[in-house]
Order: sequence, then structure tokens, then C-alpha cells
Amino acid sequence: MEMPLWLDAIVAALILAGALVATIGSLGLARMPDFYMRLHGPTKASTLGVGATLVGSMLWFSTAQGSVSVQEILITVFLFATAPVSAHMMGRAALHRRVGCQEKTNGQPWDEMDRLSGRAAQSSSSGESQR
Repeated sequence: MEMPLWLDAIVAALILAGALVATIGSLGLARMPDFYMRLHGPTKASTLGVGATLVGSMLWFSTAQGSVSVQEILITVFLFATAPVSAHMMGRAALHRRVGCQEKTNGQPWDEMDRLSGRAAQSSSSGESQR
């Protein structure tokens, strides 16, 4: 089946945009100075880059085959569900391990954790004294 030229252009633009965003995310992984900054670039880029590539692929295959590809929809749902969750878990693990930041960073991420846990400890001890 012959695809219209406008659809070819949209598919090509989506695939090229996805590849460009994924490449920029990979460069961010290599160039950023600390773990938290390195975590941010690839997680955003993988979601957007692979998502755009998959949407372009879905458009092309749905036109060529005449039906929507269930596998690509499942891949997209899996990617959008797991990439943010895995990045969040890696960030939390780094906070608990107190992985260092760059010196120019305003504040340290675990200072906020200590402040919140101290506040939680104070409120629980004051709650016990009121009983």
C-alpha cells in the first residue's frame, strides 16, 4: 500500500525528532557533573525520544498493514509507566545513600530529608507527651 507524502513526512519527522532527543539525552548522561543531573537527562530523553519514535513507527505500520500494532502500543505503555518510576527509585536510593552533589548546587538533597525526618520525630514525640 502506498503511503501519502504528508504521512511519510510526519513519520520521518517523528523518528528523526525521537532520535535527536535520545542523542541529546545520551550526551547529557556523559556530560553532566553529578548523579542527580545525570539521572535527569536520560530519563526525560528516553521517554520523549523513544515515545516519538514509537508513535512514528505506529503511524507507519498502521498505514502499511491497515491495522494498529498491539505490540507497539504495549511497548509505549510499558515505557511511559516504567521510566519515571525507575528514575524515581534510583533518585531515592541515591538520597538514602547520600550520593554527593556538585559544590555549586544550592543546598544538599538530604538536608531536606533530615529536616523533614526531624520534624516527624518532633511531632511524634510531642504527640506522645500529649496523651
